[in-house]
Amino acid sequence: MADILRQPVPRHVAIIMDGNGRWAAARGLPRVAGHREGAKAVRRTIEAAISHGVRYLTLFAFSSENWQRPASEIADLTFLLKHYLRSELSELHEQGVALKIIGERERFGESISLELQAAERKTAGNSKLTLVMALSYGGRADIVEAARQALAMGMAAGALTEQTFSALLSTGEMPDPDLLIRTSGEERISNFLLWQLAYSELFFTEVLWPDFGADHFGQAVEAYAMRERRFGARPV
Repeated sequence: MADILRQPVPRHVAIIMDGNGRWAAARGLPRVAGHREGAKAVRRTIEAAISHGVRYLTLFAFSSENWQRPASEIADLTFLLKHYLRSELSELHEQGVALKIIGERERFGESISLELQAAERKTAGNSKLTLVMALSYGGRADIVEAARQALAMGMAAGALTEQTFSALLSTGEMPDPDLLIRTSGEERISNFLLWQLAYSELFFTEVLWPDFGADHFGQAVEAYAMRERRFGARPV
């Protein structure tokens, strides 16, 4: 019998939240309407993650490539980010959620950067769920930055292992994702957590992100529980 790890509940779930624009276009609405509905899906997903006992939830909220979008859309996204922080932070705190930001937060400006820092400090002691928001994040940039840190530390080549390198990544204090979910039918990783997703289970759904809810999250967790994770090992 193969020595296989079967884990009914993923400890860490990462999500590429895709489909806001298509959701809005299908209804003849501006893209910002899709982003607003997407923010509601974030709330539902956080609640679902807590109910399933997930300990880490990482959301790809804004990629480093998203800066190439029209200035008006970036302004809308930035406004929604600020609004989300101010409207949801107290509830997240009450739910026992710790907020962590990865990515180039400073690109959003000093005001939002300071608000993000304050939100992290306020929720740092919570332990029910760690909510990781990837903002202006790119997987390649994360790896390059980790390499720069190793060089700046004067780390000897022999001391650089997969474990020591992983610790230098922006997610170094948490386990790698067990499960990656991507909505909207696209089946790409899109420069998200490239190192960390090496052995993650992948779950793709046709559901557009604004329509994503607790039932869809449960379906992904159920599919994960049915899979056999060998981490490269062969059955014996």
